[in-house]
Amino acid sequence: VQLQAFGGGLVQAGGSLRLSCAASTRTFSSYYMGWFRQAPGKEREIVAAISWGGGNTYYAESVKGRFTISRDNARSLVSLQMNSLKPEDTAVHYCAASATRSSTRTYYFDGSNYDYWGQGTLVTVSS
Repeated sequence: VQLQAFGGGLVQAGGSLRLSCAASTRTFSSYYMGWFRQAPGKEREIVAAISWGGGNTYYAESVKGRFTISRDNARSLVSLQMNSLKPEDTAVHYCAASATRSSTRTYYFDGSNYDYWGQGTLVTVSS
């Protein structure tokens, strides 16, 4: 499975961006999807995740109420709508796909449990 993320860019604080990630698979609905980010000098962290049919979502505390993750299984696409952006959101953002079916939601908070990664797209928020 190849993942291609796009939509990053430079935006002022308070602005919005929409990231999307296209997957090269006809079985997209069988993958749990996540967005992660890594800022310079920091460890990778989860931003948001979404279950196979989109019925369950998870957000890091730092983005709750500002970001929305969604997926379109017919188009093999997962998106991250980012509103009210802050300078601390500046990071390379990655989409990832997990082929594992786990009944434990926290399983998908760990990037090591994802099998496929996109190339990353840079989001820069200026103050």
